[in-house]
Amino acid sequence: MYKNEKVIVVMPAYNAAKTLRKTYDEVMAQGIVDLVIVVDDGSSDDTVAVAETLPATKVYTHEINQGYGANQKTCYRLALEEKGDIIIMVHPDYQYTPLLIPAMAALIGNGLYHCILGSRILGGHALKGGMPVWKYIANRFLTFVENVLTGAKLSEYHTGYRAFSRELIERLPLEKNSDDFVFDNQMLTQVLWYDYNIAEISCPTKYFPEASSINLLRSIKYGFGCLATAVAYRLTRMKIIQSQLFSNDVTI
Repeated sequence: MYKNEKVIVVMPAYNAAKTLRKTYDEVMAQGIVDLVIVVDDGSSDDTVAVAETLPATKVYTHEINQGYGANQKTCYRLALEEKGDIIIMVHPDYQYTPLLIPAMAALIGNGLYHCILGSRILGGHALKGGMPVWKYIANRFLTFVENVLTGAKLSEYHTGYRAFSRELIERLPLEKNSDDFVFDNQMLTQVLWYDYNIAEISCPTKYFPEASSINLLRSIKYGFGCLATAVAYRLTRMKIIQSQLFSNDVTI
């Protein structure tokens, strides 16, 4: 708990058996997490078997792989069902350090923000942590274009380390989003659409063979999806088009 608010960590898992327990141990060592929810997306390794041995953990399995976005939809649905007040997504591949959980929870629990991002760009940690140069360049380019189109000033839109308040998760039309990787980007543009401020904290990351990553082809598809989302946001703001991602109940 943090100030009587229930803290739930969600882990969208896929073939994470080698790193899941290490990530979990560091998550629970922070002393404020009430429940961990692991959603396995049709893994072919022992992810589910490992997850089922972890205390204070709820395990849910997609029998077939449905995609990263679909996994997150299940994560957030289950977190709401478990009455989570502060919901933090931590990838079980140990790429993002769980040591930032107390700081992220404090920003939400003290009523300062409803959305917190762990940024790999702030503090210059990305390249030092092993991010491939081509990914870094793509990240900076996409972020620049997205900031121009949305009017935000984020250091990056592409981190997988995020924390949300219950209020925000309940507000967002997440089921309208993609089941693929672009879900992450669509979710953030929806946060901006509903005029919630986004906080960022510097987050060191690690890149190693066990850390999950998408290949070049899927990265290109993701990049075009991000650009399409930002364009749809801007055109909807300008009342030129209507997009299913953005509800009309917001004053523009």
